[in-house]
Amino acid sequence: MSPTPKPTRAAYIYVGVIAGLLLLIACSGPDRSSDPTPTPGDAAAVTATSTEPGSPPSTDDQQPTTPDQPGATEPETGDPQSTEPGGEPTPTSPTDPAPEPSPTPPEQAPTPTPAPPDLPPVDLGALAIGVELAGSAFDQPLLVTHAGDGSGRAFVLEKTGYISLLDGSLYLDISDRVLWYDLITQEHELGLLGLAFHPDFENNRYFYVHYTDLNQEHVISRFTEGPNGQGDPSSEYVLLRYPQPDVNFVGGMLHFGRDGYLYIGMGTGTSVDPDQVVAQELDNLFGKLLRIDVDGGEPYGIPPDNPFVGVEGARPEIWAYGLRNPWRFAFDRVTNDLYIGGPGEFRKEWVNFVEGGDAAGLNFGWPIIEGDECWEAAVMPCDTTGLEFPILTYPRADGNCVIIGGYPYRGPSYPALQGAYLYGDYCSGRIWAAARDAEGVWNSVELLDTDMLITSFGEDEAGEVYVIDGLSGGVYRIVPG
Repeated sequence: MSPTPKPTRAAYIYVGVIAGLLLLIACSGPDRSSDPTPTPGDAAAVTATSTEPGSPPSTDDQQPTTPDQPGATEPETGDPQSTEPGGEPTPTSPTDPAPEPSPTPPEQAPTPTPAPPDLPPVDLGALAIGVELAGSAFDQPLLVTHAGDGSGRAFVLEKTGYISLLDGSLYLDISDRVLWYDLITQEHELGLLGLAFHPDFENNRYFYVHYTDLNQEHVISRFTEGPNGQGDPSSEYVLLRYPQPDVNFVGGMLHFGRDGYLYIGMGTGTSVDPDQVVAQELDNLFGKLLRIDVDGGEPYGIPPDNPFVGVEGARPEIWAYGLRNPWRFAFDRVTNDLYIGGPGEFRKEWVNFVEGGDAAGLNFGWPIIEGDECWEAAVMPCDTTGLEFPILTYPRADGNCVIIGGYPYRGPSYPALQGAYLYGDYCSGRIWAAARDAEGVWNSVELLDTDMLITSFGEDEAGEVYVIDGLSGGVYRIVPG
């Protein structure tokens, strides 16, 4: 079957023209070339601060967030709303102001757990990576993923409402129902945000997407692949609609777990500081990791072991809470460990980690803490009792602005990289690897300094990891340096 070409889209030209301007707006660091070709970094320099017992990371000088970044602080307003699955939104009452923040500092991070004995520690100091172009001319690409059906196909999610194969051929076009804005604007987080294939896709041909619709609502929908090997846009079955009050803090990630349930990342829905408390409240879906059973009911079921099932006033879809904007999270395909990239406001970026992936009922602390310290703009006391601290943080300095969570590497092409968690920064284009040593302490090392505007990472069926450049529309495969 011959691939279907994608429609010509003016955004290709537009993104190229604005490339230089966008870097100046989005990044506060040193000048960077608009050429997307990466430049090697110092593979031995640890730039992210690891979280060790009794020694919380130091805090660098504060740098403000620019509005052209994922998770950037915006002066927009919007009251959170709630809706029943598949229903129309209904307004909720405003959140009452919480007490003033307490000067009490956060408790120290918990003692790290040693790595599983059958997985040797990663030698971060011996690593060096490069990248090679795997696909190009995509329209604001945001994710690379696979169907797990043995076909080897890699799918590229495009913010503007398209899903393509890595060779550029069209797989699904729902651009007529997706609300999105250009990267150059402040309102850049809306669009086609997440894609996940059903664990039994080989037989049922179901896949799921997360997008913002023309009414600026989150939509989680199921589509079916047709007999022509392409997604059928007329097959949409909506599972969940939920309002998105603001143009940022949308979350977006979808991922099926080993348990067969669908995990959904939801941001706080707004950048207004007082409204961040929604992440601590259980009567809404904002600032949460959700977990639903797509096979267990209409339009979906609730897993019986979800932690807030039967709790009065709590949404039963909630799996974990206290998240600012879980734009990208990942489960390790070997250990099932869960990694979540956490964007901060002014001071810190961080990575949350749950060994074995069982995050049921965990509170990751936003907006009580920013990374590993009390959030200075919090409208609630800094009581850190029971909070899940990040495994590592890095300062918003030297051109860094927003963490982009990645994947633990499990591909065959670079054995020494096995188990290292790869992540990057949207503005600086730096890529790091993090891993635990033999004592269980997390460390991180910068592996590559690129000229990319990193919008996401991705993973193919073999476990190879990709990094995506939102400026050039290029998808790059990570390879040995």
